[in-house]
Amino acid sequence: MRNSLHHAHLFATNVDESIKFYKEMFGAKLLFDLEMAGARNIMIQIGTSKINFYDQPPKDLGRGTIHHLGIETDNLEALVEHMKSKGFQFRKDIRSFGPMKYVMAGAPDNVLLELFEVVKDKLPQDQYELISSLD
Repeated sequence: MRNSLHHAHLFATNVDESIKFYKEMFGAKLLFDLEMAGARNIMIQIGTSKINFYDQPPKDLGRGTIHHLGIETDNLEALVEHMKSKGFQFRKDIRSFGPMKYVMAGAPDNVLLELFEVVKDKLPQDQYELISSLD
């Protein structure tokens, strides 16, 4: 039997604003937008991963048991510059830890994002393949 995490499901105070954010910042692709279980449900894809949104405000304004969503990129500096060009402001600079570098960013509805890059040339190929979701 094979298992795979398919998506994170988030509440959205303004689902159109959330979709616009993920499309503009990360090139998200809309997979569906339909009515299910009494609420508008929208699924987007970023790379090979998915986020499903309920068109309902969060029931808890904190993050609850979700700390963050990790979005991997192969060029963190370029992604940060792209986001800045769209008016996004980061509170901290990119941090590096050996083969990993990251920066935290806020998304709509108090969702915390970890934007990160696994630096391919700082790891043996087999370790890179285990960690990265890009290749």
